[in-house]
Amino acid sequence: MPLPEIITELKAKYPDIEVSGEIVTVPLNQLTQLMTELKEKHGYNFLTNVTAVDYPPDYFEMVYNLSVVGAPDMIQVKTKVDRNRPEVPSMVPIWGGAIWQEREIYDLLGITFTNHPDLRRILLDDNWEGHPLRKDYQWEGGRE
Repeated sequence: MPLPEIITELKAKYPDIEVSGEIVTVPLNQLTQLMTELKEKHGYNFLTNVTAVDYPPDYFEMVYNLSVVGAPDMIQVKTKVDRNRPEVPSMVPIWGGAIWQEREIYDLLGITFTNHPDLRRILLDDNWEGHPLRKDYQWEGGRE
């Protein structure tokens, strides 16, 4: 099914999503359901990457890039996460490759992934204080 038809179908099923071209912004409480549908029904079988962006003081934005192996089809899914309670459902049960990327986001931005099988720091020491990719992170000789 071509992407415009997929988008039309998703908008009918998830009226709260926002769409801009190949970018779908979904409320956090519908993220897992939408991602499962994109994989199982529409064939988006590869999580190309996942990252997060800090928009202080209000929220983080999770960004998921999905593709279909062997095809040019790509879609980007975004969701806003409350900065004061940064929790997102883990995508590891859907895409096993999310395991390392979610750990990196947890380590550097402090976003917790619920139901992640091994959520712990991946780049920094366990005793490191703070999350260096947050825009309010203070470091010696750095941001003021």
